[in-house]
This record gives sequence, structure tokens and C-alpha cells, in this order.
Amino acid sequence: MGVYLFPLFIFLGIGLVSGILLTAASKVFEVKTDPRIEAVNDALPHINCGACGYAGCAEYAAAVVKGSAAPNLCKPGGTDCMEEISALMGIAASPVEAQVAVVLCNGDCNATKSKYIFQGKQTCAAANRFYNGSEACTHGCLGFGDCKKVCPNDAVIIKDGLSRIDKSKCIGCGLCVKACPNQIIVVRGISKHIDVCCSSTEPGKIVRETCASGCIGCKICTKKCPEGAITVADNLARIDYAKCTACGECAAVCPTKAIRKCDTVYDVKFIALVNQK
Repeated sequence: MGVYLFPLFIFLGIGLVSGILLTAASKVFEVKTDPRIEAVNDALPHINCGACGYAGCAEYAAAVVKGSAAPNLCKPGGTDCMEEISALMGIAASPVEAQVAVVLCNGDCNATKSKYIFQGKQTCAAANRFYNGSEACTHGCLGFGDCKKVCPNDAVIIKDGLSRIDKSKCIGCGLCVKACPNQIIVVRGISKHIDVCCSSTEPGKIVRETCASGCIGCKICTKKCPEGAITVADNLARIDYAKCTACGECAAVCPTKAIRKCDTVYDVKFIALVNQK
């Protein structure tokens, strides 16, 4: 019997000593964690979109507590999130404007034509790898809804082969921006109602041949803008949102209607139209 008990006691002794040593080591080398990190992390929406510039909500929370990140960088969280984080950190809350995504393309099935019928995997990424998509314009929306699939708030609508954003649902997380292979989605402040809804850098002649609603680089908008907020580079008009006052002068004179004033009235009408069909 002793032949079997002796090794058993040895193993038990080794286990007991190891447990004591591990417990002691965990106390000696314990890493102190600021409880505010967990509190800030709990205040975040946990979408982990990276719109704040950090890998995820946990990393952003740690940066806020460390003092290397402002408490108002969470776009999906908006004002409520910013105010809660500011209160936890004991600092003054800074105003933050709600952000929304915008699809810079007007090329629905009524404006552009298809080169062929794509029968591969029905995703924008797959279609883009096959001759840059099936649409005549290779710079526009591919229409298979990769952006819609990643949207956490069901804010993306696909209508007539074109993605549109329901701004009443959009939280500005930017996940749709990352999902778009043509990079035609941007996130901007919700108060900036003017957008150049085209991403083509082709010369005007080619744009006219491929899309009835594309920017032809005519520069009429640059001459009309009272704030000098529009420039044309690489045949495409671009808006400096920091200067834009959303007056709508550029949209009024655009010959192809590539510049659109996307105000609340427009959004309500568009969403109502989609819901009817």
C-alpha cells in the first residue's frame, strides 16, 4: 500500500506548493487596472467600428482614461455617450455633431447602363474583381449591398441598384465606408446638406457616355459657390465641408444634377417612396 501512497503524497505536495507559489506570484506581479476604464467602456456602444481611430471600444476607453484621447470621438455614441464619458472623467463636455454616411453616387439603373449580367457571387467585392463591376461607370455604386450587410442599424437601402442612407437611422460608425470596394461612401456632419454625388474622375465626355447623373467637371459650381467651398480636381468637383454653408447654390446650377441638397425633406420623401414599393 505504501508503494502507491508515497508517490500520491509527492504529487499532492507538488500541487499544493505550486498553487501557493502561483497565488503569491499573481499578487506580486498583479497589474493594477483603473476602474474608470471599465466604466468608460460600458458607456460606449460596443460596435467596435474604429471610427474613433482606435482598434475597438476597449482600446478607446483606455486611451480616454490615460488622457491621450478626447471623450467626444465616438461617432455612433453621439452626444449622450460623450456627456456620460465626460461626467465619468470629471471634465467639461464638448459639443459634438452627429455624423451620417453619404453614398457619393447618383448612378442608379435609370442613369447608367450595365455592360453585362454578373452571375458570380452577389457581392460588391466579387463584382469589382470582374472588370471593375458590371456597370458602364466603373467608379460608382456596384449595388450588391456589401455596405448594407455590415450596417449595425439597418440604415442602408438598396433601390434601383444604388445604395442610399436613411439618415434617421445612420449612426455614423463608418463600417459601410470600409465595406465599399469603390470607396464611394463618406461620413460627414449631419448639418452639411450638400454632396457631390459622383466619384468618377473620368473626363466629362466619358462621364456623359456612361452616366446621366455624373459630374462632368464643368466648374460652374466653383464659380457659383459664395464661400469658395468647391474645387474641381481630376475632373471631379469636391466640397470642403468646413467652408460649406449648405446654401444650395451649387446644386441649383449643376447641369447634370450630380450635386444634391440632401436635407430632411428629401430624406423623408425618399424613405416614404421606398416604403411604398
